Amino acid sequence: MARIVTVVGARPQFVKAAPVGRALRQAGHHEYLVHTGQHYDDRMSAVFFDELGLCPPDCNLGIGSGPHGAQTGAMLGAIEAVIQREAPDHVLVYGDTNSTLAAALAAAKLGRPVAHVEAGLRSFDRRMPEEVNRVLVDHVAQLLLAPSPAAVRNLAAEGIVRGVHEVGDVMAEAVADAARRLPAQPPVLRALGIAPGAYLLVTVHRAENTDDPQRLRAIMAALEHIDDPVVFPVHPRTRKALAVAGWAGPSRPGLHLVEPVGYLDMVGLQLHARAILTDSGGVQKEAYWLGRPCLTLRDNTEWVETVAAGWNTLVGADTERIVAAVRDLQVPGSRPPLYGEGDAAARIAALL
Repeated sequence: MARIVTVVGARPQFVKAAPVGRALRQAGHHEYLVHTGQHYDDRMSAVFFDELGLCPPDCNLGIGSGPHGAQTGAMLGAIEAVIQREAPDHVLVYGDTNSTLAAALAAAKLGRPVAHVEAGLRSFDRRMPEEVNRVLVDHVAQLLLAPSPAAVRNLAAEGIVRGVHEVGDVMAEAVADAARRLPAQPPVLRALGIAPGAYLLVTVHRAENTDDPQRLRAIMAALEHIDDPVVFPVHPRTRKALAVAGWAGPSRPGLHLVEPVGYLDMVGLQLHARAILTDSGGVQKEAYWLGRPCLTLRDNTEWVETVAAGWNTLVGADTERIVAAVRDLQVPGSRPPLYGEGDAAARIAALL
């Protein structure tokens, strides 16, 4: 059986690593789990390990946040030492973060095969740090685990055809498992006195929005002008960005900025929302699987299938466009299956 070093660092990666870790253990593989510490707040890290049943990391590098170059460089050196010590058969990485890029580069330099979960995703916007990361990782990976036919086509367009496998999306399994364990009503709704189905859920954390005060102010202006109650769990970086952007705070009682929530609470908030406004890639998919319309606060998306199906609308950071999209919101009549058969984790374990 294979010896795997898995590298994670951010909350979406914890979600993906949980079902894959279970599948690896069931297949008899040995997994050594490395947490870079990119997300280090307990509300963004520890609670996810607890709720997802994810084994505690074998190694926490404690890198923390920082500028892209400094953060990636610190991770690169620390991960290199782990790979040299553990001598794995594969280094397994997820998605598009600096943790993923650092792990892939360290493995490639040491001649260790890289397996990339979510290979082939493209927004075709090189201004996004995530796009740069995912392109570079795909070009050094030996095992490219794609979630969709579109991802496979994207890789082929870049000349990457060897080692490519369409496996589906592991997040579908995590969402399905979480949905089975949800309480009748998320605690945050009880605390706010909001009825299920009577609010919008908002998440904002992408650098293209948080690092641009004008875009962030435009999004907040839209939330001020929407009639529905809004529940907005605020990412720590976003809270700092709001202060930098000079946002004075809610001017209407229905706009609720709350602390970050755990994974189960987040899935519950999505399930009970009338619609979801987000710049998160993972939330776009979760909204689709949970049957909730999504308005994506970006100018592009990697998850083009959700847009084609009519469940996801790109609204960018334009105040009037966001308000109009909420006002005119309609639920499509059908929801075709996307991103696999719900067995991506087992497929990945078999390929490894």
